[in-house]
Amino acid sequence: MKIDIISLFPEFFDAFFTHSIIKRALQANRLDMKVTNPREFSHNKHGQVDDTPYGGGAGMLMKAPPLFEAVEHVLQMPIEEHRNTKANHKRHVVFMGPTGTTFTQEKARELATYDQLVIVCGHYEGVDFRVEEHLVDETISIGDYVLTGGELPAMVVADAVARMIPGVLGATSGAIEDSFYHPVLECPQYTKPQEYRGMKVPDVLLSGHHKHIEQWRLEESLKRTAMLRSDLLHRELTTEEAKALQRLLDRGISEDEKRVVEKVLRRSTFTIEKRK
Repeated sequence: MKIDIISLFPEFFDAFFTHSIIKRALQANRLDMKVTNPREFSHNKHGQVDDTPYGGGAGMLMKAPPLFEAVEHVLQMPIEEHRNTKANHKRHVVFMGPTGTTFTQEKARELATYDQLVIVCGHYEGVDFRVEEHLVDETISIGDYVLTGGELPAMVVADAVARMIPGVLGATSGAIEDSFYHPVLECPQYTKPQEYRGMKVPDVLLSGHHKHIEQWRLEESLKRTAMLRSDLLHRELTTEEAKALQRLLDRGISEDEKRVVEKVLRRSTFTIEKRK
C-alpha cells in the first residue's frame, strides 16, 4: 500500500518514518509512505500557499491551487480522472479536518483496502472550501478539539491504517488482538516479575491452561469495556460474549461491576439458559 501525505511541514514526519513499526514496514517494503510539500506547487518566488479569506475575517486560508496540484502529482492524474476511475484504481483522498466524520477502527480497516491513500493536512485557519468540496473524497476528524494543523491527525490515521496491512506487524495476531479491532477493549496484560510490591499476576495466566486463559481474557475484556466504554456494548452480543458475562456474574465481581454487567446483559436477547 502507498500512503501519500500532503503537508507544509514534511519534517514533522521524520521521527514517524524512522522509528518502530512504521520504520520496519518501510524497510521491508510492506508500505510506501511519502510526504509532498504543496509549496512546491505554489508557482511564485515566495512559495506562498495561503491568503486572506474573501469577505474578511481573521487568519489566513490555504489556497486551493497548490493543494490540487500536489494531490494530482501524487495520484499521477488530474483530479477529474481520479473521480472517474477511482473504483478501478482504488485510490482515496482524505482531508484531516474538524468537520469530518470521526475516525474509528472500522474506518482504518476500510482505508487499508485502498491501493493508495492520500492524506491532505490543513494549516493556518483552514483551507479554501473548494478543497473539501471538489478535491478530496471525504473529510476525517480524530476528535472534537483544536490542533494547529493536520499533521498529527495524519500520523494517527497513517499509523492505524498501516497496522491493518498484512505483514506490517511482527505478530500476525497483533492487530486482531488490539482494542477496537473487535468492538471491545483489550484485556489486562502482564509481564515479569510475577509479583511486584505485593501486586501479583492473576493465577490463571500462570496455569498453562489455554482454554481457561482465553476465557479469562474474554471475560476481563468485556468487564473492562462495560466499566469504561459501555457504549461499545450497545449492540447485540455474540453467544460467547453473553456466556462470558454470565461467567463473570457467577464467579463473583464487585457490586458496581455486577450492576453494569447485568445492565449489559439485559439489553441482549439471550436468555439465561443460552448464557450457560
